[in-house]
Amino acid sequence: MKSHVIHVCRECGTTSPRWAGRCAGCGEWNTLDEERTSSKPRSVTGLSTTSLRDAGDTTHTLTSTGVGELDRVLGGGFVGGSTTLLFGEPGVGKSTLALMSLCALARLGNPVLLIAAEESVPQVAQRARRVGEVPNGLDVASTTDVGAAEQLIVERRPTLCVVDSISAMSDDALASVAGSVPQIRHAAERLCATAKSTGTALILVGHVTKDGELAGPRTLEHLVDTVVRIEGDRHGTLRFIRAMKHRFGPTGEVGLLEMVHEGLRDLPDAALSLRGPQLDVPGVTNDGSRSLLVEMQALVASSSVSPRRVAHQVSSQRLSLLLAVLEARCQIDTSASDVFAATAGGLPANEPGVDVALALAVASAAKNFAVPGGLAAMGEVGLAGELRAISGLTLRVREAHRLGATAVIVPAQGELDDVPGVRVHRCASLSQAIAIAQNSTK
Repeated sequence: MKSHVIHVCRECGTTSPRWAGRCAGCGEWNTLDEERTSSKPRSVTGLSTTSLRDAGDTTHTLTSTGVGELDRVLGGGFVGGSTTLLFGEPGVGKSTLALMSLCALARLGNPVLLIAAEESVPQVAQRARRVGEVPNGLDVASTTDVGAAEQLIVERRPTLCVVDSISAMSDDALASVAGSVPQIRHAAERLCATAKSTGTALILVGHVTKDGELAGPRTLEHLVDTVVRIEGDRHGTLRFIRAMKHRFGPTGEVGLLEMVHEGLRDLPDAALSLRGPQLDVPGVTNDGSRSLLVEMQALVASSSVSPRRVAHQVSSQRLSLLLAVLEARCQIDTSASDVFAATAGGLPANEPGVDVALALAVASAAKNFAVPGGLAAMGEVGLAGELRAISGLTLRVREAHRLGATAVIVPAQGELDDVPGVRVHRCASLSQAIAIAQNSTK
């Protein structure tokens, strides 16, 4: 058996036959770790094939996570024997979300296990008590030894096991230090295989790099069945869960949670209702298969120096485009003013479907008129000032009406089913939409 040494980048997973100060893959400095590999002759065995047309369907038994919004993202819950990688920035709520799921399953009488690789048992117990009453059947072990964790899973065979975090797990048989690419990959491979053999649903908690990407080797994403990201402003309360990869269902679904003192709670409605007359303009954005009501805010103020354009949770490129359209097509000049645009509550809205709402917010601030309460706007704005059709128009209007809208501004083109109780204003241009919003207040 021959062995040789390669060097693997801990940031992107790029391999190199020799050490270099800078990774050729991602350009980071001093990120190459030494890894010793061995090669041995492989025996070739015969393989049989199966006709894909005659192959039967595979059905998976789902176990609810106990967190409604996480169930939504996973298509109903965990699959026995599957591995889910849960990652996000420090303090965003990864460990809290995993602990909530463990507690929910334990309350239903399911055996669950937490492998705490970064905290002591008393620290975990303190966090668990903040979430709520700690149920029976929730066992915890503090270890960084992947072999010991593997043995616990085999002995206990829990319904759900959480490893927090995979970056801290290591195997003394490897020469690499804990947290290195070889150690993370080796630990993940062993734990994934153990989960499959025992039928345990496994959650691996991961971290992110300074660029916001998943830390560790890129192969980590390929080893697991599901990759879930939790994100949100650490100084805000809103949290988003997104499935970046899911072998047992569709990806792109989004779940909404709110960070409270007791932990995280489901937030099925990002906006509870439309308030009275205000300068905010409600719009509806689509994220996954979900429509979300979002309030667009804008402030236009005179500037004595170079005018600033500040966008928070909205696309700065879309804001610049809309300001140009407002000036050229609607005679609303903000070139000598500071323009600030944001969404209420930190809900991101970066897709073109919120163009009309954002433009109306800027126009109302520049012209000093209030958009009437109960009016929502949706549609994409083109360079000629025209309103373009958007996807899911009926779904957006229904969601706006469910949360209190009585009138909507939509593009002249686009299929829209009848929604009882909603007055629909079909507009061909942005100037027409502004006129309707302004005249509605008179």
